[in-house]
Amino acid sequence: MLPALPDGDERELESSEEGGGAGEERRPERHGSTYHSLYGYRGCRSLQPGAGGRDGGPGTAAAETPSTEDFSLSLLDTNLPAEAETELRSFIAKRLAKGALFEGMGNVASVGLSIPEYKVGCYYCRFQQENLLEMATLESDVNAPEYVVCFLGGSEKGLELFRLELDKYIQSLKINLDLEQKNMETYVKPYLRSWFENAICPIQRVVQLFQEKLAFLLHAALSYTPVEVKNADERTEKDISRFLAAASLQGLVQEGTMTSLCIAMTEEQHKSMIIDCSGPQPQLHNAGSNRFCEDWMRAFVNGAEGGNPFLFQQILENFKLKAIQDINNLKRFIRQAEMNHYALFKCYMFLKNCGSGDILLKIVKVEHAEMPEARNVVTVLEEFMRETSVA
Repeated sequence: MLPALPDGDERELESSEEGGGAGEERRPERHGSTYHSLYGYRGCRSLQPGAGGRDGGPGTAAAETPSTEDFSLSLLDTNLPAEAETELRSFIAKRLAKGALFEGMGNVASVGLSIPEYKVGCYYCRFQQENLLEMATLESDVNAPEYVVCFLGGSEKGLELFRLELDKYIQSLKINLDLEQKNMETYVKPYLRSWFENAICPIQRVVQLFQEKLAFLLHAALSYTPVEVKNADERTEKDISRFLAAASLQGLVQEGTMTSLCIAMTEEQHKSMIIDCSGPQPQLHNAGSNRFCEDWMRAFVNGAEGGNPFLFQQILENFKLKAIQDINNLKRFIRQAEMNHYALFKCYMFLKNCGSGDILLKIVKVEHAEMPEARNVVTVLEEFMRETSVA
């Protein structure tokens, strides 16, 4: 049974094993073929009537699409058919005319093109070359060349889940973009073609590689356990690192808590979890797990049967949301337990039923280290949990 999608309410004493498929809403998602387009963007500060290209030839009009808003788009690379590319360029031109594209900030929308036969998700971002941007900053009269990149595939909702990852993907393009023919063929075009494989599919690849062992990876991510990867190729090592970062609560819990927890886990007896990728299946050493992570592992493994890479990011977001809800519930119970013995019992029952009591206790222990009353409650709960595990 898939873990339930949390509804936003803080529920008392509930387990993670409620019904409801995390993938129900996303069942119609399709990604099919994927496409890309890269455009040169030129804005004109003051365009006088009658001013145009020096040659005035018809070739200029074909290569660029001038607009009434004083800018032009020139196609640099695409794998879209000509008709669909023209439609996409028109869509981007309208967005530019409305001032809806800010430098370095990606957007996601649904675009209807002549192909594919259904609306497709489109990530688009306007950016400048990193080194030329610095030069333009130093010399105010220099206009740094700008570009607009588009990635098309899946649905708007699916791509929105990966918007921040695609923003990061653009960063490398900003640094390495060089329009010289040799660099275009050896770096830029292959980089654009592989956007889906590199930015969208890593989590899916990790799920397929680890299968039932994914529970150990989820546990390490939640508990900030250091992980060491051995004998893996570069792509696999990057995929694992990205999965751990995506599954962690970084940015969702206080930064001081995260730092203290990392230090505490590093100093623990078991130290790093070792992942050995020398064989066909990864071997794990010093690995830990719990019922919460095992339940969510099954959600990932069941999702792998459909082969939809967008689904895994949604499951991952639901996984983190549920973990945060459980942390907030426990903190609320601890505040109540400072004055109420019955609330202390509720804390204990919650920890026992939620499936991730081991991790939750470590997190709240770090957060309440400077609060004597709360720290006393946590100490009692640790003793209860220790006695229960021994029994």
